Amino acid sequence: MKNEKIKLVALGGVGENGKNMFVVEVDEDIFVIDAGLMYPQNEMLGIDIVVPDISYLKQNRERVKGIFLTHGHEDHIGGLSYILRELDVPVYTTRLTAELAKEKMKEQDFKGQAKFEVITARSVLTFTSSKVSFFKTNHSIPDSIGVVVHTSEGSIVHTGDFKFDQTASDLYKPDYAAMARIGERGVLCLLSDSTNADKPGYATTDFAVTQQLTEAFLQTNGRIIAACFATDLNRIQHIIDAAEKTNRKVAVLGKNLQRVLQIATKYNYLHVGEETLLTYNELQEYPLNQMVIITTGTKGEPIEALQKMVKKNHKQVSIMEGDTILFAASSFLGSEVFVGKTIDKLYRAGATLMAGYKTFNSSNHGNQEELKFMINMMKPKFFIPIHGEYRVLKAHEKLAKECGIKPQNIYLPEQGEVLEYNEDKLQVGGKIPAGNVLIDGAGIGDVGNIVLRDRKLLSQDGILTVVVTLNKAERKISAGPEIITRGFVYVRESEQLLEDAAEKVKDIVEKSISKDSFDWTGIKQDIRDTLNQFLYEKTKRRPMILPIIMEIKPYRNK
Repeated sequence: MKNEKIKLVALGGVGENGKNMFVVEVDEDIFVIDAGLMYPQNEMLGIDIVVPDISYLKQNRERVKGIFLTHGHEDHIGGLSYILRELDVPVYTTRLTAELAKEKMKEQDFKGQAKFEVITARSVLTFTSSKVSFFKTNHSIPDSIGVVVHTSEGSIVHTGDFKFDQTASDLYKPDYAAMARIGERGVLCLLSDSTNADKPGYATTDFAVTQQLTEAFLQTNGRIIAACFATDLNRIQHIIDAAEKTNRKVAVLGKNLQRVLQIATKYNYLHVGEETLLTYNELQEYPLNQMVIITTGTKGEPIEALQKMVKKNHKQVSIMEGDTILFAASSFLGSEVFVGKTIDKLYRAGATLMAGYKTFNSSNHGNQEELKFMINMMKPKFFIPIHGEYRVLKAHEKLAKECGIKPQNIYLPEQGEVLEYNEDKLQVGGKIPAGNVLIDGAGIGDVGNIVLRDRKLLSQDGILTVVVTLNKAERKISAGPEIITRGFVYVRESEQLLEDAAEKVKDIVEKSISKDSFDWTGIKQDIRDTLNQFLYEKTKRRPMILPIIMEIKPYRNK
């Protein structure tokens, strides 16, 4: 059948790192690819995580045929529980990704019933408007797949995260033949991972990482502490392999990491010798030069745990002189400054960084030559770079042009921008709601820009509260004005400033209550305006000012 309507919409993962979600719409069917989270940026004070806005999907819930997960990293599965609270749709994904997603949903206190349909890279699903198939990709976690939505105009291919490693083991080896077949049959549009589009050459191979890790372990005396992402199973396997080759024992710290390893070993996605993996207490029976500790933070990221260890706040481990630290993470959630400060503290504590650590934290996303290879295999008519900040989308656009794709057939999408295929053209056909839904504690989306603005103001200049008690019947102040501050000035050294501020409040209130009409809102606004100007002139700061006016009523003896 000929498909009459094809639409593509990014609900997340473009112009940003994380929160990956892409919508493919074919006639009346809507297919959602990935449901990721993003950890908050610096200005998102107090926010726990960020997930995509799915208003459009909720409005069209009857048309959503399913959510297709490409792999088990949090930036692709971490928002699933929040999506499934609103949409009752099946989730199609591979075994490991399904198990990790269920574990994440349990961690996020999901109470509903999720319908997981486990598929393989060779599965083909048939829907009213089209078929959906898959292909195996190479990433830092097993069971990673790309998603293909077949239409009468050609296939729409979503690569997920990928690289091409010629030395990858069978568990991670991509299916080159399947990709080549997809390209030969005709690809209408390729949606491709852009994470490393600005990095030349090829990503470091698994063989090189394992070889250099083994050499580094042999040359290291003392305890080795490896920090990694909980779901970076490929890198964890490298560490375990190197430990076994150098006669070291391994202990795993961090509940998140332990749960992931339990799932991975249960389904044979991680290979560990029976005598290699020990509890931390069992590990203490061995000499330091036979110890390897793999650790991660509470959110599955590497730096938090090291920070606690170096500050001696960790429940089990403290960094001590002679320790060797291995940064075995492909990327860090914190900034370079934060990582740099952590490394500085590690050196102060007497630890050293494992030589060649830039190799060990090599990326598991394809570099420029691998991205070109994907484009050349798929031979798409239209190309849309996804997954990454705008600068890497732009770099990927340049690569696509070098591979012969016409400039007018390359689109850098904005979140919520609807790209419609019509009359052999892909063009913008409107916009749908898209953006961030902020999760703060148990609240989902109840924190918006106004609350964040207030939090930012409080963090910069503090708060000043003015409390006044009025006797409205007698038209006089019964108590106060009392001024309470937090984060604005040191009270003991600013008594005169606060007394002057109280006098100004007293003048405003007395003038207001002497009038015939009495406006509570007007008094509060006058207090804000007057104090705002006065305090800025004296301190060059603008604290949040909260006037509280209370009224007492005269006592009547019955």
